[in-house]
Amino acid sequence: MQEEVENRSVTLVVSGTKFTGRLLHSAIVKYMAGRKQKKVQKSERAPVKPRGKQTVKELAGQDAGVSSIEIMNPSIRDFDRIARKYGVDYAVKKDRSTSPPKYLIFFKGRDADALTAAFSEYSARKIRKTSRPSVLKRLAHFKELVKHAVPDRTRRKERER
Repeated sequence: MQEEVENRSVTLVVSGTKFTGRLLHSAIVKYMAGRKQKKVQKSERAPVKPRGKQTVKELAGQDAGVSSIEIMNPSIRDFDRIARKYGVDYAVKKDRSTSPPKYLIFFKGRDADALTAAFSEYSARKIRKTSRPSVLKRLAHFKELVKHAVPDRTRRKERER
């Protein structure tokens, strides 16, 4: 625990007889130069490959062969969750040339099996959602039934023995 705190904290020690603004400025400049040097060394070690959702340019730049699938449904967010679950690298492009816009999903050629599984789960969810009626619609239907129901308000004064 203490080690984590020490790693995350920043310590700037300046020793001098007169603490002036110029001395503080030079200390901060030296600190920032050290941070910049660390960042350069970190970036030289290994370039980071993008994962998951990315642009078409980044996907094509990975030299893995790109394939695509068309989706007419605008709810891409559901597909995004499922694709992350299967670890698929993909890019979404909206084709506005048609009146209901369609979406092209580009993916790597080697991810074809994972994307097939993800796409089948996505379509199964969509079918399941459309087959079930909305809870709010069912509630509105039952409200109408209750509103139009005529209660029997006659009192009976019969005794049972």
